[in-house]
Amino acid sequence: MDYYGKITSDANVMLGKPIIKGTRITVELVLKKLSEGMNLKELLECYPRLTQEDVLAVLSYAADVISKEQMIEVSHFG
Repeated sequence: MDYYGKITSDANVMLGKPIIKGTRITVELVLKKLSEGMNLKELLECYPRLTQEDVLAVLSYAADVISKEQMIEVSHFG
């Protein structure tokens, strides 16, 4: 999925966080909802301006961002 054209950032909208173009829905919000167990159908029902293509663009964008980051060592608890 090509997220260029779907994901944008503007310092005047949502403090410059990456958002889905034409909305105030942040990439962060979509990822958080999915990580909490919300499925695609529920997400689209809760946010009617979202499309399946938007969600795929969010995932593609997140994967691209993560691929360029350094690994952070995480402590294991328990």
